[in-house]
Amino acid sequence: MPAARRKAPASATARVVGAVGAATAVPLALTALAAGPAAAHGSMGDPVSRVAQCYAEGPESPRSAACAAAVAAGGTQALYDWNGVRIGEAAGRHRRLIPDGELCSAGNEAFRGLDLARADWPTTSVRAGSSTFRYRVTAPHKGTVEVYVTKPGHDPSRPLAWDDLDLAHPVARATDPAASGGFYTFSGTLPQRSGKHVLYAVWQRSDSPEAFYSCSDVTFGGGRTGDGSASAPSEEQIEDGADESTVEHGGHGDDDPDTTTDPTPKTPKASEKSAVKDAAGRASAGASPTAKSTTADGSGAGNGLAEPAGGKEGLADTGGDDRTAYLALGGAAVLAAGSSLLFAAARRRATAGGRHGR
Repeated sequence: MPAARRKAPASATARVVGAVGAATAVPLALTALAAGPAAAHGSMGDPVSRVAQCYAEGPESPRSAACAAAVAAGGTQALYDWNGVRIGEAAGRHRRLIPDGELCSAGNEAFRGLDLARADWPTTSVRAGSSTFRYRVTAPHKGTVEVYVTKPGHDPSRPLAWDDLDLAHPVARATDPAASGGFYTFSGTLPQRSGKHVLYAVWQRSDSPEAFYSCSDVTFGGGRTGDGSASAPSEEQIEDGADESTVEHGGHGDDDPDTTTDPTPKTPKASEKSAVKDAAGRASAGASPTAKSTTADGSGAGNGLAEPAGGKEGLADTGGDDRTAYLALGGAAVLAAGSSLLFAAARRRATAGGRHGR
């Protein structure tokens, strides 16, 4: 009778399973990182929003006392993420989700510096009557932009509350405006006011529950106020600060062929490349992977990637971010390596069994 076939030693089997498990787990973790949803983006461009105005001054050394105070309260990242003041699951529930006194930050702690009650925010000069509004959009989407103004007698030194806005009479409303040159441009009518006021813009997407919010400081009647008149960031400033932003577009910047923002995916940062390389090395060596998956809200907290300043609410699903292709490729390569280990081990066991069976 042929001799009984010998089983592979348990320790050898465990090593093979462990190596394959590690090789498989890493690409799964990388896939979780790559598949994290990304947000659309925008903020009022004219009259310029408070956050964009402060970004134009320079996040590291803002010239106005108000913007410097905003940085002191919330850090510089909020200004680099100027187009990300948002709630991912708003679905029109703006007043329900955003507390009084936190309208300019949309209730997001990362942007808390924008809610400072001050009378010296730089302002844009406006006049009553027919007006043109320009909403700076870096990822166009269908939806409606509504703009409200504070009521007569508004006191800018007090926290902005919902009751301070004339919600019954929006000064402008535009549904599915066409983006051109990086802006939604639409008309509205400003009422009679005097002194300093706030224009509050809400962009509610119709293809997603995501909404964007912004406060624009204005002065009716003209003249410079605060530490100088407000100014919007230039295209050069936006481009120069793009690498510091944690806001992702998911490839949606090319929805508008006239958009001036470059939609080309960014080259993965050196730290991200190193993370993929290290994970692949650990897997092929049979070590336990240490890469973490994204958090439930898709923010990527805990995986080494920068967390979007606006990412604590659920991100609206607009596609993978700029790192998706690179991480997916890295994950596929590691998975292939793990599969090779498994097939090689199976072949060795079959060969050994055949020799002992003879």
